[in-house]
Amino acid sequence: MKKLVGALVVLVVVLGVVWVNRSTLMLGAIGFMMDRRVAPGPNVPVEWSRGPESPPARGERPPNVVLILADDLGWNDLTFGGGGVAGGTVPTPRIDSIAADGANFVNGYAANGTCAPSRAALMSGRYGTRFGFEFTPTPPGMSTLVGLMSAESGQRLRPPVPGDGGPSIEFDEMGMPASEVTIAELLSDRGYHTVHIGKWHLGRTNGMAPEDQGFDESLLMASGLYLPEDAPDVVNSKQEFDPIDRFLWAAMRYAASFNGGEPFAPDGYLTDYYTDEAVKVIEANRNRPFFLYLAHWAPHTPLQASKEDYDALAHVPLHRERVYAAMIRALDRGVGRVLDALRENGLEEDTIVIFTSDNGGAGYIGLPDVNDPYRGWKITLFEGGIHVPYFVKWPGTIPPGTTVEDPVHHFDVYATAAAAAGAPLPTDRVIDGIDLVPFARGEADGTTHERLFWRSGASQSALVNGWKLNVSDPPGRTWLYDLRVDPTEQHDLSAERPDKLAELQAALAGHNAEQKPSRWPSSGSFAINLDKDLSVPDAPDDEYIYWSN
Repeated sequence: MKKLVGALVVLVVVLGVVWVNRSTLMLGAIGFMMDRRVAPGPNVPVEWSRGPESPPARGERPPNVVLILADDLGWNDLTFGGGGVAGGTVPTPRIDSIAADGANFVNGYAANGTCAPSRAALMSGRYGTRFGFEFTPTPPGMSTLVGLMSAESGQRLRPPVPGDGGPSIEFDEMGMPASEVTIAELLSDRGYHTVHIGKWHLGRTNGMAPEDQGFDESLLMASGLYLPEDAPDVVNSKQEFDPIDRFLWAAMRYAASFNGGEPFAPDGYLTDYYTDEAVKVIEANRNRPFFLYLAHWAPHTPLQASKEDYDALAHVPLHRERVYAAMIRALDRGVGRVLDALRENGLEEDTIVIFTSDNGGAGYIGLPDVNDPYRGWKITLFEGGIHVPYFVKWPGTIPPGTTVEDPVHHFDVYATAAAAAGAPLPTDRVIDGIDLVPFARGEADGTTHERLFWRSGASQSALVNGWKLNVSDPPGRTWLYDLRVDPTEQHDLSAERPDKLAELQAALAGHNAEQKPSRWPSSGSFAINLDKDLSVPDAPDDEYIYWSN
């Protein structure tokens, strides 16, 4: 009997230890699985296809198109508008120069508060919800584990709400349907050589991979580390208060792949590596029209900087901010090298360059000013989540120093690039984007968009003639703002202006009636504090939204 009791005690203790450490054990299991699934070999140099040895006669080629997309770049990460990381002490002159030498669309909007739906709009020229792309694809178990770790932290007061159920699909099948006509396909038909470098996040099977969606060549981000965690020339910052960060450190590896091939190790710090390869692409294609989609991972977590960039910012006291600032420094340097490559190859005036971010800066990195002066973060539809830098440069066509106040959207990149290339838009579907060049040249009549909409399950939003409606259900809240006088969303007018509230609610309902349901169910809805970054505990009276994914 004593042996049985002793065995039961041991079992209870073991189970207790397992229960207390369940998230750590689950992270370990995920790491083990990822080691088996993503096992990159040594670096494989990419042999980019080369164009003709001699250039065509001047005036006989359409302009090149270079789209540079940052990931989770905060509005206040750039110094162009007078802000910048670490109180403006980390300048971004090369990114800023795109706006200074071209057009700054000061009311540029991401298509979504998270990355993948924004990328779907960029590539398709349409609301992603028109083809069921509503939520960002996440690996199996991520949402469950993130919710568990969030509850264990004790800093979050509002539990997640379970997802909407229904049949799910595999992670690699969550993407943009092959039936969508991408900007790469459109430009390919116009004779462009099309190249993708970096993040994709629009599916990898059933014709959804970049090389199946119109890109002649694709250097894919196959995982998500900038360098191996223990590399001698990397500086890491781990945010223990952030469950997403903990998941990424367990799940991510240092890997790339080319045209769907086996994964291999990149050659150097990831942002610099993508830049190196982009420069090679420009050089290889200087004698033919090309479309380069440079989709940087920076400055998305996990926060990793090169030691050289980190050492250059010794004046920044907070470690995670210094690492983050060093990542911004590398991104700006990389953009500058791309611009230099265009000029050195005689292509500057024959290239339209577009720079933007997939969404706003994340609150979970623990930097309160990342989206200053806008309210909210990535994973919200408040301005901090969707109001993004949006610069377009085309020397000789767009006058330098141009400022456009009208709202523009990610899907406008599609129509703008198509018009520049002389590529006709598809006529068998709704294209939501418009050509922005006439607005940058002051030649357009009227405004860009009288109405724009956003939807991610529980969180939805409408922007109608300067009035902004934000909806979150749960918890059943609505906010109404007049952005023309209150661009930072401080004064909720929903009680004072029931007429405007009803007008925007009706507009949002009408828009939703035209959209399709998501191709996969949400895994859950999570509470996001609107005004506190994740390093600060919740308080009972904080304002928050729920975000479905």
